[in-house]
Amino acid sequence: MSPSQPPVIVVGAGPVGLLCALELARRQVPVIVLEAEPGTTLDLRAGTFHPPTLEMLQPEGVAEAMLEVGLKVRHWQSRDREYGLIALWDLDLLRHDTPYPFRLHLEQHRLTPILLKKLQAYDHAQVLFGHEFIELTQDSERVRAVARHAQGQVEIEGSYLVGADGGRSAVRKSAGIEFDGYTWPERYTVVSTSFDFEPLGYADNAYISDPQQWLAFFRMPDAGPPGLWRMTMPVTDELSDEEVLAPAFAHRAINRIIGAADGSTYPIVHQSVYRVHQRVAQRFRVGRVLLAGDSAHVNNPLGGFGLNSGIHDAVNLGEKLARVMQGSASTDLLDLYHRQRHTVAMEYVQTLSVKNKKNLEEKDLPTRLARFEELRQTAADPVKARAYLLMSSMINSIARANAIT
Repeated sequence: MSPSQPPVIVVGAGPVGLLCALELARRQVPVIVLEAEPGTTLDLRAGTFHPPTLEMLQPEGVAEAMLEVGLKVRHWQSRDREYGLIALWDLDLLRHDTPYPFRLHLEQHRLTPILLKKLQAYDHAQVLFGHEFIELTQDSERVRAVARHAQGQVEIEGSYLVGADGGRSAVRKSAGIEFDGYTWPERYTVVSTSFDFEPLGYADNAYISDPQQWLAFFRMPDAGPPGLWRMTMPVTDELSDEEVLAPAFAHRAINRIIGAADGSTYPIVHQSVYRVHQRVAQRFRVGRVLLAGDSAHVNNPLGGFGLNSGIHDAVNLGEKLARVMQGSASTDLLDLYHRQRHTVAMEYVQTLSVKNKKNLEEKDLPTRLARFEELRQTAADPVKARAYLLMSSMINSIARANAIT
């Protein structure tokens, strides 16, 4: 790497951007992170980390720090609103496949400070908060980013630029990359409560099918037991955002889950509502511009694939881009990044998240009952259950990416 070589610019200081920057910095590549917000943000959507993700976060002690504050989840459930527990999945079946045979529940706003602290330990890494990316230009030698800050605008020159600035990515738009896919007609709402569902038989992670309104449960760590139970569910456009965000909506949802009488109330800690998309960028690389995480692909949250696949992007890209910057590999390696991660985004993340949603909302009773029986038989057979968990835990997606050359 030439001493005169400009740094890599990373746009976005979320988990994906910070991790990509950390992967570069620990390999001695200078990096500058641009973030529009004044500091790390409070995002309460993503919060499930799969085994291979924790493996990737081992370097620098990131996984160790996460384990200190996260909630280990060995078992998760497939349930139905009417028929109850359908299948119990034991991630310990993966104990010979990974050193982390469990899911880790930890909201991403607890991860970003860990990554930021690790990154700031490197003198050749710089994080510029309050710097909103505006546009980029590039040629065969350099890429230049214009950012707006409190004192005006600044132009920063880099060797490469990584867009990790979310689903509405200004980097992707400035690079002219199409974002193919669609938006689901319904919105999703997230409700967090300190009401404890465990005595009612719910595992720390459960997916509840229902033709009217499916539900996904996640228990998150909090200041103390029982933690926070976070529920994700769809809402139709018949309800306004204001109605969905009213405490009465959350109370009705919980009453419906536990079969309590209308009028019962519960401690509600958080509520949000948002649109959900299934989209993948046509290219993850255009010249010296690369995309990772939500900038490159977005999906519904069923299965916990979004943030995890973004982290897989960051690690894959960081390693490859560092080799290119250091002169040990040609720029063709960056095209391999696109082929590996774009393939996985299409074949695994999009396909499985859509399949999970359709299974949970299936209305045809014979189809539902056949699905329940299939799940029961799979969970009861350790060989079949392990195969199922290798897919749902994303271990297979890593093997698929690595097989692409």
